[in-house]
Amino acid sequence: MKRVAGAIVMAGIVAGAAQAQPISPYASAGEQQAAMTDGRVTAEQLVKAYLDRIARYDSAGPKLNAVLALNKQALADAKKLDAERRAGKVRGPLHGVTILLKDNIEHAASGATTAGSLALADNATGRDAPIVRRLTDAGAVVLGKTNLSEWANFRSLRSISGWSGVGGLVRNPYSLDRTACGSSSGSGAAMAAGFAGLALGTETDGSVTCPAAMNGVVGLKPTVGLVSRSLIVPISPEQDTAGPMTRTVADAAALLSVIAGSDPDDPATREADARKADYLKALDRDALKGARIGVWFPWKGRSPQTDVVFAEALKTLTAQGAILVELKGPDDATMSRIGELESDTLRTEFKAAIDAYLATTPPAVKTRTLADLIAFNRANAEREMPLFAQEIFDISATRPPITDPAYREKRATATKLAREALDRMLGENDLVAIVAPSGGPAAIVDPVNGGGGFFGSPSRLPAVSGYPHLTVPAGAASGLPIGISFLGPAWSEAKLLGLGYAFEQAARARREPEFLPNVAARPEIGRAYDPQ
Repeated sequence: MKRVAGAIVMAGIVAGAAQAQPISPYASAGEQQAAMTDGRVTAEQLVKAYLDRIARYDSAGPKLNAVLALNKQALADAKKLDAERRAGKVRGPLHGVTILLKDNIEHAASGATTAGSLALADNATGRDAPIVRRLTDAGAVVLGKTNLSEWANFRSLRSISGWSGVGGLVRNPYSLDRTACGSSSGSGAAMAAGFAGLALGTETDGSVTCPAAMNGVVGLKPTVGLVSRSLIVPISPEQDTAGPMTRTVADAAALLSVIAGSDPDDPATREADARKADYLKALDRDALKGARIGVWFPWKGRSPQTDVVFAEALKTLTAQGAILVELKGPDDATMSRIGELESDTLRTEFKAAIDAYLATTPPAVKTRTLADLIAFNRANAEREMPLFAQEIFDISATRPPITDPAYREKRATATKLAREALDRMLGENDLVAIVAPSGGPAAIVDPVNGGGGFFGSPSRLPAVSGYPHLTVPAGAASGLPIGISFLGPAWSEAKLLGLGYAFEQAARARREPEFLPNVAARPEIGRAYDPQ
């Protein structure tokens, strides 16, 4: 049920005018803005070329399955913005830059918002989420919607990350047999593959940062409450947030500067207007000089190549003047307790949040409650449950309302433990941030036996606490991207982006994907041994 159609096959991004110069599909949004300013390319040409590239690499060729739907008005929107530019009106750094949205974010011109589920195939609400309105007001061109782990990976205990009933499996462009992670798998793969200038993902726990790291791009999970969640298919109002997924830290900063802000329909954002900043101004190549940064690596040894990449990243931090402090993080019992409380409370929150969201969908959507979704999946098991079931849905359906005192105590305890853990590490050592590997290399997708190859992640503490989490490309393990995470206290996005930018500029670690069928196809691995 893939909805992409009508694109013209084209190899890459080139401007149409005779005097124009080629521009790489991997160009940053900042570079694209400069090219439009100089007259080397137009927004219309960018849209056409990205549509061509999606047709070549997503719907055909490697068939990444990263893009679910295209905005039928994208070319018209681009032409309007080009006319504004010719008239001397430029709305800002995103004027004419293309962006892809995860398909749990409502955008009227891109059709139904499905969250990857056939149950929402008719969910054409005619609404734009507030963050989408912020983007279009700033001049961004919404190119369309990206595939995702169905229901943001909150349906089954044995789900395959990056798979949805609507779009199938998102493939990692660095090795097509490996996971793109999730749940913002399509946004991560699309950024890596050069399908748009920018992308948005959403995260409850790891759903921006994991796919960003495994697809070799930048991902930022903001402080919960900095960015509106209205008209985004929810899991939890306590942990959900949208966040930038981009090829550079500067692009993430520019994107966050636009989407951050208060929304009267989302009470969690009441402080956002007072807390937001011009994040581009926070970028400084010298931000690491004298910065005290904690090093947290409780899963060291599980992936030897990741250990090597992270060690090199620490050398880069030190070379740029950072003062590194080895940390003793929370003990295993505390981390396990936080994990148990998170799992328990998310299921209660999901039941309430999804019922509330479904009640606002158009009459064409017949699944109006979580119970309806469960029944739909059972009735359509061949298409919706060919690989895994819906245990999380079944458990969530039994949970009490969010007014339940036992639930409220569990949520308060989870948040308190996560914040205390991060605050202790930061405060006792006078740190501005904490770094950790964002995870190990992408695992092979195994639809028969499930996943595997999970080497650890720092996402839980910032997810449960609501604090920000930035991942930046740090290197590769046998060609598979490895990221470095920067964690900080609430509202510290400007500081984290500054540190991440300084690291990025020194490390220059991001590499373009090769769309290989597997890691063994890399020449240095697949080459036959020659004893001579």
